[in-house]
Amino acid sequence: MTGDVEEKLRLTQQTAEAWQAGALLLRSSNNPDPITQPGRPVRPELVMPGEVPKRRFNTRAGLVALIHAVTHIEFNAINLAWDAVYRFRDLPEPFYSDWIKVAVEEAYHFQLLRRRLNGLGHDYGDFPAHNGLWDMAVRTASDPLVRMALVPRVLEARGLDVTPGMIQRLRQAGDDKTTVVLEIILRDEIGHVAIGSHWFKYLCEQRGLDAEQTFCQLVSQHFSGQIAGPFHYEARQQAGFSAAEINALESLGSSQARFSDPGLNSM
Repeated sequence: MTGDVEEKLRLTQQTAEAWQAGALLLRSSNNPDPITQPGRPVRPELVMPGEVPKRRFNTRAGLVALIHAVTHIEFNAINLAWDAVYRFRDLPEPFYSDWIKVAVEEAYHFQLLRRRLNGLGHDYGDFPAHNGLWDMAVRTASDPLVRMALVPRVLEARGLDVTPGMIQRLRQAGDDKTTVVLEIILRDEIGHVAIGSHWFKYLCEQRGLDAEQTFCQLVSQHFSGQIAGPFHYEARQQAGFSAAEINALESLGSSQARFSDPGLNSM
């Protein structure tokens, strides 16, 4: 809930270390309080997705805006990981270890990107951003199965599709510093989506549901007409997607390849 960026990073590391040291327990006598908005700094200003500045690779201003957009996604991802830890009770202990690990890695990604922004004369908050990723967290707050299906496996998985193309274009433009950061993020995000896949399938199994069918139904219900290709088959398969699931996403999406923000258009 802290809105101070440095404090959020510090508490993320401190809490992860306490968990690893066995200083934290999962028992709780209280139900989770509803978190409609997590703590965030006054800036960036949150606007509608269509009002976010355009990101173009061929200008310095466009590059900075692109990096800022990804930095905002990573900041939201810290909150999302901790929300999964806090909100969803009575799951196996490895669930919490997994999402604490994700929180730490998302904080690291945020710091890498923020450092890159600083090197270009800017900081997090200098550009407007939108709140689509957290909006989906609120919409999936009542059920960990739906959260695992729609946030890591749809929104965050879009980064697996678009980041390789971003890396290629940045490398061609000679921006090796940003390329290195995005390569680290892509490697780790495959693991994060794989964690979402694992717990989604676990919850489906616990409820006697067919995972592929359930995923397709949820995506169709929440994202019909909003999924944009192309899809990065290898990265998605590494992250736990079946061929049938990727085919279902393609059938819901557009066949026209176009650039999108990591994490789907609505992020």
